[in-house]
Amino acid sequence: MQNPSMRNLFMQYLGLPSEAPMGFEASRADGVFIYNKDGEKFYDLVSGVSVSNLGHQHPEIVQAVKDQIDKHMHLMVYGEFVQPVQVELAELLIENLAGNLNSVYFVNSGSEAIEGAMKLAKRYTGRSEIIAFKNAYHGSTHGALSLLGDETFKRNYRPLLPDIRQLRFNVKEDLQQITGKTAAVVLEPIQSEAGICIPDDDYLRNLRQRCDETGTLLVFDEIQTGFGRTGKLFAHEHWNVIPDILCIAKAFGGGMPLGAFVANKQVMDSFKTNPMLGHITTFGGHPVSCAAALANLKILLRDDLISQVEAKAALYFSHLKHPKIKKVWGKGLFIGIELETPEEAAKVMAIGVRIGFITDLFLFKPNAFRIGAPLIITENQIMETIKLIHQALDEL
Repeated sequence: MQNPSMRNLFMQYLGLPSEAPMGFEASRADGVFIYNKDGEKFYDLVSGVSVSNLGHQHPEIVQAVKDQIDKHMHLMVYGEFVQPVQVELAELLIENLAGNLNSVYFVNSGSEAIEGAMKLAKRYTGRSEIIAFKNAYHGSTHGALSLLGDETFKRNYRPLLPDIRQLRFNVKEDLQQITGKTAAVVLEPIQSEAGICIPDDDYLRNLRQRCDETGTLLVFDEIQTGFGRTGKLFAHEHWNVIPDILCIAKAFGGGMPLGAFVANKQVMDSFKTNPMLGHITTFGGHPVSCAAALANLKILLRDDLISQVEAKAALYFSHLKHPKIKKVWGKGLFIGIELETPEEAAKVMAIGVRIGFITDLFLFKPNAFRIGAPLIITENQIMETIKLIHQALDEL
């Protein structure tokens, strides 16, 4: 009797989030490529959904992980032991943030960062209302799901958190709904799963002003847009607007699981009392993940990769021309390609897995697919991926 295939075992034993997962059988990854079980290489044009900004298996990150494993792995629940790699990472991150963002709370993921930020805002302000936005995506845990801006994903999990209000993204008139009862406004500076929605030039400034007027904490979710993806270390730098709490994850860990929320020390210290242990996590800031993240951030800052992002993105904007494409837009290497129908977008994704590239769809804009290639991609490689995308579009 023949042994069941790895794909069949995958379908049988893993809890899966959809009826039809991509099912790509990966054997290894290196740089901008992922290799299948037969050793064929595929361009990774989504970076594991904005995770592998420095590509796969960057040798310095791999070495940092090995070095930390030789020292120790988990020792104690987060926030009790002094672990140098955590301290060094927090220090370097804070040195590269503006304003009063000077205290880092490490967690394991983006959803956890959002959960922690929500709790912190409620604890510090003494208020309960939180404002989020239609078509926003902040994660799938109960609190993060409460903020999510699409009822399709929420309706079967109600009741969710009370006192959540949804505004329309980029609509200035709605900002008046932020009041003295609002603990926090949670916003992606560029809405990701809505299809890379970029705010008007003055929108974030107006939002910042309204939060200041009402004593509301402004929380930026930079989980997808952080660490160079848009051509700045963080997307909010494009508009010179600084949040009160910054949520990060995905590319933060350099391929390892790591998230954080960053605030002013005075705000963060709210967790110390009434009650003590106001927020706790066992594996948050895992030393191996922090070692990877520290190497990742050092490389990003040292190798000047972020300043190259706009020029690389310009190649996609100028050369992606095809009768099937309705629109190409984005910020840096965070690009959307709109087609006529969701079926066409899904077909391009399926063709890509056959001919040599991996892309992905948007949750709330199903007639478009994304390009979020690793920042290390070269100009020649970009031109090769454009040819492959055109080939997929020709097959439509």
